[in-house]
Amino acid sequence: MQGFAGKVAVVTGAGSGIGQALAIELGRSGASVAISDVDTEGLAATEERLKAIGAPVKTDRLNVTERENFLLYADSVAEHFGKVNQIYNNAGIAFTGDIEISQFKDMERVMDVDYWGVVNGTKAFLPHLIASGDGHVVNVSSVFGLFSVPGQAAYNAAKFAVRGFTEALRQEMALAGHPVKVSCVHPGGIKTAIARNATAAEGLDAEQLAKTFDKKLANTTPERAAQIILDGVRKNKARILVGNDARMFEYVIRFVGAGYQGLFPRVVSRLTK
Repeated sequence: MQGFAGKVAVVTGAGSGIGQALAIELGRSGASVAISDVDTEGLAATEERLKAIGAPVKTDRLNVTERENFLLYADSVAEHFGKVNQIYNNAGIAFTGDIEISQFKDMERVMDVDYWGVVNGTKAFLPHLIASGDGHVVNVSSVFGLFSVPGQAAYNAAKFAVRGFTEALRQEMALAGHPVKVSCVHPGGIKTAIARNATAAEGLDAEQLAKTFDKKLANTTPERAAQIILDGVRKNKARILVGNDARMFEYVIRFVGAGYQGLFPRVVSRLTK
């Protein structure tokens, strides 16, 4: 893919799924890649594949919720490569549970990883992206950052927050005249391990929920998702929709507005049976 040769790109959550596919596609496209994850085994597999295609790679274990470590990590990446052009804030987790039965700690954990992890990565790397003269912030939200569904309040809250944060940042960079582009990514159902690694409120069968997601909702491969994302980055799209389902849902939301809240519970009920 054109437009990435010579760039230095940072990808969080690169041990599997979309993050791994993004790192490999960036490496194939001529970028130097800094990859991180808490999953060191998956991270090592990504590193091996990048080295096999000859891509320069820096590999680090990183918990995106640890702000001070993230700040130090950003400096180390800039020092290692001499510059940083792009940050893909991709790391994320999932949790299922109605608000009534969800524990505060479970909801806070989702916000810490899925929202504050994005804020930490953006803030840590933004000075380096500005200094590069050709920066791009790519924050991964979700279709659940476009609409809400029952049982996903914590995830919805985090992904809506990512969307609001990212859209504000894009406007701020333009107003300030900084050489930094900003994109928000909204994947639909992607064939990754996020559902299988998800947790659930007490009384819910997390394994069965994961099987339902994989069977009925996961329609796009991580590799295809990475190609769509990078094409959107190359075109400087403000909003990057990944998958036919994401495009369909955005159309429905624009058409029916808040009325979707009366429609979607029935859809969710049918899908989870």
